[in-house]
Amino acid sequence: MGDGRRRHIDVAERRARLSLRHRLAGAARAATPEEVTASLVALHGTDPATVYLAVAARLADPAKAVPETERALYEDRTLVRMHGMRHTVFVFPTELTAVVHASTGLTVAARERASLLKDMAKAGAPDAAWLAEVETSTLAALARRGQATAAELTADEPRLREQFVYAAGKSYEGVHTVSSRLLRVLGVEGKVVRGRPLGSWTSSQFRWAQAPEHPELDAARAQADLLDRWLRACGPATEADLKWWTGWRVTEVRRALSAIGAQEVLLDEGTGYVADGDVDPVAAPGEPWAALLPGLDPTAMAWQRRDWYLGPDLRPHLFDRSGNVGPTVWWDGRVVGGWAQRADGEIVWRIAEPGVRREAEAAVAAEAERLRAWVGTTKVTPRFRTPWERELSA
Repeated sequence: MGDGRRRHIDVAERRARLSLRHRLAGAARAATPEEVTASLVALHGTDPATVYLAVAARLADPAKAVPETERALYEDRTLVRMHGMRHTVFVFPTELTAVVHASTGLTVAARERASLLKDMAKAGAPDAAWLAEVETSTLAALARRGQATAAELTADEPRLREQFVYAAGKSYEGVHTVSSRLLRVLGVEGKVVRGRPLGSWTSSQFRWAQAPEHPELDAARAQADLLDRWLRACGPATEADLKWWTGWRVTEVRRALSAIGAQEVLLDEGTGYVADGDVDPVAAPGEPWAALLPGLDPTAMAWQRRDWYLGPDLRPHLFDRSGNVGPTVWWDGRVVGGWAQRADGEIVWRIAEPGVRREAEAAVAAEAERLRAWVGTTKVTPRFRTPWERELSA
């Protein structure tokens, strides 16, 4: 029962919504990386391997994860890897480029460009007019090449080699190169995106590419659009969840909630929100399911308040000190343990809750074999190492 005005959505229903909408229950698995990404709104792209592992966990045929995701990212360009919320790199459906840029990128971009110019001025480096010339030349070089590494762009525009001292006299003093800082700014400004990696799908070295052309949208309308999409994928959510995921000010979150006509519901932790028309009950998917999700998986990282799917006792084992989640074992809508890959390719796991171990063990073992079968001999080491991942992989 609710409080007389708002329907109460309990933990069981929240897990059912997660199971189906995040393509994790067996019957809900997707056919393509585009379907997976649209269902989640965005995939964390800071660690390139996360994208492929997150897609594979949700595909009916995980063997298609690498070739089909590469097709989507680098051939058809139906997906794009770019900066988004909270100054983090994500993979989005290309159709969302304009929405992400207007809703979250512009504010961060202005701050990043101002910071670069300020740091260069403090160090006595060339001024804004000089930087504008270098930027124009760099973008022209990228247009000629199509895709290029930072080193290739520097060969075309030697001024990118310019260095300046950052934070002189501080304990964290260092030397910055214009190429790394400028390309970062161009990324958050939506002018360039991450292109094809230099090595395999696990490589963190990449080429730069021109960003897809997109219209300039009104920021408030773009925020409303993004929030509506996210609530339909991840609702219900609290205001704190929404503020955390977007990186917006609370006033922006509230304005967007009002614009989309979000409906209030009652959660165990207080007031939550669902998209307009999404208040009706959602039934569990049927058969219990297991999943092995990678570090930084968008499901594990989607909410700030995680007690409904992740017990507090597990957090010290599964997160690093900066709040990045490592590989997680899921059983029927909640995290029950962690997993890792050993040097010989074996997938090992640990279920931390004795009450579910016997019931879940066979399904988790099947998922581990499913993962091992398509990963093969490729070694996948998470960019952010966590206690259990280090222990299990040793």
